[in-house]
Amino acid sequence: MKLFYGWVIVGIGMIVTCIGMGSMMSLGVYLQPISQDMGWTRTGISFTAVLSFLAMGFGSFLWGALSDRFGTRIVVLAGGVILGVGLISASQAATLWQFQLLFGLLVGLAAGSFYGPLTASVTRWFTANRSLAVALVSAGMGVGSLMIAPLSRWIITNYDWRSAMLAIGALALVVIVPVALFIRRPPVGEVIGGAADRGAAGRDLSLGQVIRTPQFVAISLTFFCCCAAHSGPIFHMVSYAIDCGIPSMTAATVFGTTGLASLSGRIVCGLIADRVGARQTLVAGLAVQAVAVSLYIITKGTVGFYALAALFGLAFGGVMPLYAILVREYFGARHMGSAFGIALMVSTLGMSLGPWAGGWLFDTFGSYFWMYIGSFGIGLGAVAIAFTFRPPERQPVALAVA
Repeated sequence: MKLFYGWVIVGIGMIVTCIGMGSMMSLGVYLQPISQDMGWTRTGISFTAVLSFLAMGFGSFLWGALSDRFGTRIVVLAGGVILGVGLISASQAATLWQFQLLFGLLVGLAAGSFYGPLTASVTRWFTANRSLAVALVSAGMGVGSLMIAPLSRWIITNYDWRSAMLAIGALALVVIVPVALFIRRPPVGEVIGGAADRGAAGRDLSLGQVIRTPQFVAISLTFFCCCAAHSGPIFHMVSYAIDCGIPSMTAATVFGTTGLASLSGRIVCGLIADRVGARQTLVAGLAVQAVAVSLYIITKGTVGFYALAALFGLAFGGVMPLYAILVREYFGARHMGSAFGIALMVSTLGMSLGPWAGGWLFDTFGSYFWMYIGSFGIGLGAVAIAFTFRPPERQPVALAVA
């Protein structure tokens, strides 16, 4: 039985997002070693993460537009080279500003070339099982946090942070670049094209028309609120658990439980969305996420933190792939890379807002209570906006007259 090549693209997406996103998201592992070795403040090093998110957001739109025009292969190839060069160069940084620019801008820009363009490519390959395929690519991000961070930590422990960052940069070059060569477009006329390529509107829309529709604005705002609601609780999870009397090592494993649950949630929600629809699954997942965030206020014991970590991870992990599915279903494949890239760019603003707001609220009020209250409110806002989702009004497709 011949293997459908779309699943090969899914596998490539998992590998690339694992290394690409895992490299960027592992910065926290380097925080203490870099601070001790270089004498840089943790605030200064942490600001690198803000730059990374902003660069990734801008890059998501830029790379998405380029992938629509030139194809996903060249975009991922370029991103793999930039990621490797960025990590290797950052490992040799002598000053804080050099590190911020090399890691924050280069690595963040490179990270934007992976998830959005690869997700767009996968949606073009699949009609059946599309939600599951996108969920598997998204799962690569979760696997990256579980693999790249521990690998980096092991190298740091046995050598130093510079060796670890250089090794991960070399890994990016030797894996992502050759793997990207196997990316290709789906055969014309088999998967995309015709009415199936036009989305719910029933006709081709320009990118300008897509981003001006109420549906696209609603999807982007929901994506922003979703990320703003969960990014603060995720970033401050370990600190809050320790504040509640949980041992530091146990708090770290609670965080790991969240990562594992989010990985499972992506796949489970992908399977559910293929059966009941992406919009319905998204609304349910956002509601569970909001409830889970609110429960942190009353959760204290170790068992409670583990249980809540599993619930929270399933919810926020499960909803993340669904935005791409909605963009593809509503607007078709023609501008999928650009349109989803813009939605991703909006979401990264929410991702960068949550950790900063959580830290400010803690410094101001001496606890995380108002962070969780605010995240719960924003999460409910995401649910409310998601309830408004309606496919664009279908337009008749003009038929040629012989």
